[in-house]
Amino acid sequence: MAYAETRDGTKIYYKDWGAGNPVILIHGWPLSSDSWDAVADALANAGHRVIAYDRRGFGRSDQMWDGYDYDTFADDLADVMKASGATENVTLVGFSMGGGEVARYMSLHNGAGVVRAALIASVVPYMLQTDDNPDGVPQETFEQMTQGMLDDRPAFMKTFLNDFFGVGWLSKPVSSAVLDWAWGLTMQAGLRPTLKAAEAFATTDFRGDLPSINVPTLIIHGTADKTVPIDATARMAASLIDDVQLVEYEGSPHGIFETDRDRLIGDLMAFLNNEDVGVHEIQEQLIDPVLPMGTF
Repeated sequence: MAYAETRDGTKIYYKDWGAGNPVILIHGWPLSSDSWDAVADALANAGHRVIAYDRRGFGRSDQMWDGYDYDTFADDLADVMKASGATENVTLVGFSMGGGEVARYMSLHNGAGVVRAALIASVVPYMLQTDDNPDGVPQETFEQMTQGMLDDRPAFMKTFLNDFFGVGWLSKPVSSAVLDWAWGLTMQAGLRPTLKAAEAFATTDFRGDLPSINVPTLIIHGTADKTVPIDATARMAASLIDDVQLVEYEGSPHGIFETDRDRLIGDLMAFLNNEDVGVHEIQEQLIDPVLPMGTF
């Protein structure tokens, strides 16, 4: 097991798979790098070096009392890059709150070593509903989340993950086993890190960071994402980043690394290979056989 020691002495666990130009996968709240495993395996097998790490307070990383703010998270990313030697020709891929690390690293560390960026179901640029961000999430929603975690965090996470993966009475895009696995990842994190990281992604305004994202950028987001609404995040970010491709997954929820795994892997592969994202899916649709009337 590999660990990077950050500038404040925190030990950050990371996986380092494959060989080639590095792709750094940054996980979402409240999971760990294990949530990226299927994607990481596919990218490594395709000839990329894939690094995925556990954010401080989550997974196997140290559960420090302080440091759950995006300046520190960006410093942690820089320290993981330095420790692993992944400092050139880097692609940063941030899922959900991980998109914040991408944006803040690009501004705080001048995007050192980064040649591409991907924001997957990301919180960037601003989650909180304010007068100048009317499509954001009301403060009351985040307050209810905090109270739910304080009252009964295991029960809160069970309900949260249903929305995360779009599970309902009729819609079951993932198995109960996937829900159990994801719940187990949430329980690896400490209570304080879980609460403080949620506060960070709920209140941090990344609009000032976006001009620093001056590399080719891919944004992928589900249109039915109830966890991170698309209007205030992906669509807004796409309007504020110059060299950007926005790919919307129609009807998909937040946890697209599982619900849309094959499509996400294909789109990331295309982006890493400087190909048009989404073309592989269109081609597959064009060669689908025409079904006779009455066939479903």
